[in-house]
Amino acid sequence: MMQTDKARQFTALHIKGDPVILYNIWDAGTALQVAKSGAKAVGTSSWSMAAAQGYIDGEQIPLGSMLEITSRIIGAVDVPVTLDFEGGYAEDVEALAKNTARVIESGVIGINFEDQKIGGAGLYDIDAQQARIQALRGAADAVDMPLFINARTDVFLKEADASKHAGLINEAIARAAAYAQAGANGFFVPGLSDAGLIAELCTAVALPVNIMMPAGGLSLAELTTLGVARISYGPTPYFTAMDEMAKAYQNIC
Repeated sequence: MMQTDKARQFTALHIKGDPVILYNIWDAGTALQVAKSGAKAVGTSSWSMAAAQGYIDGEQIPLGSMLEITSRIIGAVDVPVTLDFEGGYAEDVEALAKNTARVIESGVIGINFEDQKIGGAGLYDIDAQQARIQALRGAADAVDMPLFINARTDVFLKEADASKHAGLINEAIARAAAYAQAGANGFFVPGLSDAGLIAELCTAVALPVNIMMPAGGLSLAELTTLGVARISYGPTPYFTAMDEMAKAYQNIC
């Protein structure tokens, strides 16, 4: 299947009431196992990919190394592959566009792109993040690639006190609208776990909403009912696999 066809196929998987499930992977082996198990798509976790190569998260794994691993993932599976692109490995829009072109050349059909300042403090303001998303979209449009841009906001992830999340919902909705206008295809809100707030966001936001598990103990069925269109697992599969490996070794000693 052509890369553009995979991108369109992936976009079509984002359905309220029937969300696409991404059990996030970090190399070709894990991607192949998840795909063989019936996954309709696979997505990387930046945390997991970095940790598997001895790096910490936050764009510490070199972009070239990450894209080499990504290319091997794409070569191992037939399903669409979406990449956790973090902050795009750049601040200015020209560098972002160049990096996005490299990502597309690797064969991916979608990216996660976050609004926190990697290596800095806080989030980009809405106007700045709009311009950054526009740079991504422009790079994709230049090669006629319908890249799925999953715009991530960290407004909830940066606030550890979940009791304060209700006061952040209007900012999240405003960011979703601005990001959609800039060319985003999805809206990712890690850290949000309140059922009522998730439902409110899914109603107010035009873009498909992505929630990361575990989300406050909510089940897949409950998240589906709330209107979520994409459910991902982030680094949890990596943690699980490493725990199982440690247990297996301990059991033979």
